[in-house]
Amino acid sequence: MKASKQSFTGPSSPRAKDSPTPTQMEKTVVLYPGLTVSHFVPMMRLAGSLLEHGYAVSVAMIIDPAVMGDTAFAAAIGRAAAAMPSVRFHTFPPVEDPPRLAPGPQFLASYFHLVRRYNDRLHDFLCSSTRVHAVVVDSMSVSADALEVTKRLGIPGYVMFTSGAAALAAFAQLPYVLGEGGRKSFKELGDAPVEFLGLPPVPASHLFAEVLEDPEGDTYKTAMAGLSRIPDTDGFLVNTVESLEARAVDALRDPRCLPAGRVMPPVYCVGLGPFLGGIESEADERHECLAWLDAQPDRSVVFLCFGSTGAANHSAEQLKEIATGLEKSGHRFLWVVRAPHGGDPDLDALLPDGFLERTGSRGRVVKQWAPQAEVLRHGATGAFVTHCGWNSVLEGVAAGVPMLCWPLHAEQKMNKLLMVGEMGLAAEMVGWQRGLVEAAEVERKVRLVMESEEGRQLRARAAQHQEGAAAAWSDGGSSRAALALFLSDVDRRWQARARGGEAA
Repeated sequence: MKASKQSFTGPSSPRAKDSPTPTQMEKTVVLYPGLTVSHFVPMMRLAGSLLEHGYAVSVAMIIDPAVMGDTAFAAAIGRAAAAMPSVRFHTFPPVEDPPRLAPGPQFLASYFHLVRRYNDRLHDFLCSSTRVHAVVVDSMSVSADALEVTKRLGIPGYVMFTSGAAALAAFAQLPYVLGEGGRKSFKELGDAPVEFLGLPPVPASHLFAEVLEDPEGDTYKTAMAGLSRIPDTDGFLVNTVESLEARAVDALRDPRCLPAGRVMPPVYCVGLGPFLGGIESEADERHECLAWLDAQPDRSVVFLCFGSTGAANHSAEQLKEIATGLEKSGHRFLWVVRAPHGGDPDLDALLPDGFLERTGSRGRVVKQWAPQAEVLRHGATGAFVTHCGWNSVLEGVAAGVPMLCWPLHAEQKMNKLLMVGEMGLAAEMVGWQRGLVEAAEVERKVRLVMESEEGRQLRARAAQHQEGAAAAWSDGGSSRAALALFLSDVDRRWQARARGGEAA
């Protein structure tokens, strides 16, 4: 039965009170998600899979409006709490004088500092919980010493890596690929390729921003220190399907992935579980854009959405170029628009004069947010213009739609290489590299994916990947088997602890 829609207010909320406590269930896994939508949602999908296997799930949360200010993140938590009544959500009390998350290059260091301040809260929560079989922390919490807390308590600690296997393989190797021979920094390499085991050559400019900083600076050193701790865990739950990234998965299991003396922990590819998109789909009221899609022909609509963070992602100039290109393409579209500087977007001011009126019969513009997974699964959706965030990539794969890549930040440029190259289900909006995708390219690429022979080939490969993704979670599928192996390893470690701390 569908859960009633409720706002989430922490452990004192009705939802939290009505949920079964960990002591009422035999086995408990504690999840410690990250502080953004893109890191929270995969954790909740893992929670759904754990529930299906009979585990109790407790979610430990840092929610502090004084330092967060992300309304999309709060909304995602509320949807999860309403949709998953069997999960117990616990909100940590705020720390005194919490540090604020810094924008730009300083974000990573400030994020680690913030999460580290809550390690005592995590310790106390785990001590107060009974029969905790394992703790799964977000990948960004590793550098904040969250796993040191689990080690002190003798609880197995795993990492939920919310991007794909290729990104994990690159991250694991980054501290070592330049070697000790005085080679240039990643920043100085420019577009020169960086070689990783299991990956195609990656232009240095496509690495994430923190490692492109001055190697003598704090930002670079913080990032590298975090990456060097990747092996210091009991295992990685990777948000991917093994067949989708076979080369990268093989590399993660190859001793050559890390230098002598360092060993990658077990990797469990558990992506595309049965709860994909389930958090969004539990809303009481169906989003109006889905009703609009119902009236459109099959595979006729281009869907444009650039992430679920709630943050602005395009300038006013860029928004006008997108609008002009969509109008000239002649194709139907559904476009999620955010204001360049945050807040509620004024569409009349941001878009070309008369654009909404001229395109009203074949286009729909939605402010801020749309239920992305549901839109992609809708039969009317024919293509997806995406920022290449990994959750979006997987949702596109699950829906079997071809994609147009427009990476913005983080590891999205590396994801783009995989989507266009090895996966072969996407084309690239190349203007992002110059800082502006012009209207002519928007028009041209939309026509390519919707009209051309190349677009039909992209669609065919997308359908093949969709079949592989569906098979991964079927009986005997790779993701289902990986989750079962993970749970078997968790139980084995628990039994060893129960016998008196024998080596697991």
